[in-house]
Amino acid sequence: MESMTRTTFALVRHGQTDWNAERRLQGSTDIPLNDVGRGQARDAVAALSDQQWDVVVSSPLGRAAETAEIIAEGLGLTVARLVPELIERSFGPAEGLQAGPELEALRIPGGFRGGESDDDAAARGLAALEALAVEFAGKRVLVVAHGTLIRLTLNRAIGRTLDSVQNAVLNLAHHHVTDGWQLEYFNGERVTADVDA
Repeated sequence: MESMTRTTFALVRHGQTDWNAERRLQGSTDIPLNDVGRGQARDAVAALSDQQWDVVVSSPLGRAAETAEIIAEGLGLTVARLVPELIERSFGPAEGLQAGPELEALRIPGGFRGGESDDDAAARGLAALEALAVEFAGKRVLVVAHGTLIRLTLNRAIGRTLDSVQNAVLNLAHHHVTDGWQLEYFNGERVTADVDA
């Protein structure tokens, strides 16, 4: 019965883009992977291949969709579909900016002026994962999305404040119908000892 009530999610941030390398806020701007990012996506296959995955879904932004395609191909799977609700949080006019006075001038509590708030992004991300948990109940779902969306969603799901999500590294969470969310791996490191207890 446990397999019918627990849905496992690999939450993988896309590989690197030029804007990541330049430390620019990307948000919903559709910046493509660079060659480093494509290599990271290929490298992610090894961390994911020791487990079976039932379905792969992705944000529709190019950097996530290409990462998902590379990973899925490496695992002998295909990307089932693109999920618009998994798009990265919008930073509004802050997108494309690097740390500095111009960026700080746009910062407001919970986000950036003209962008999506932390709370709204977290709620959207969690709703998307919970919808997938219903659709693929008891399955193992590989989700390729974005760093801020994954971090805010996991913060909301488990009630903790997590650090930044690394590019193309395994984050493993489980959704229990009765017990809610449990995070097992974050940035490739185990954070809980035993999820089957």
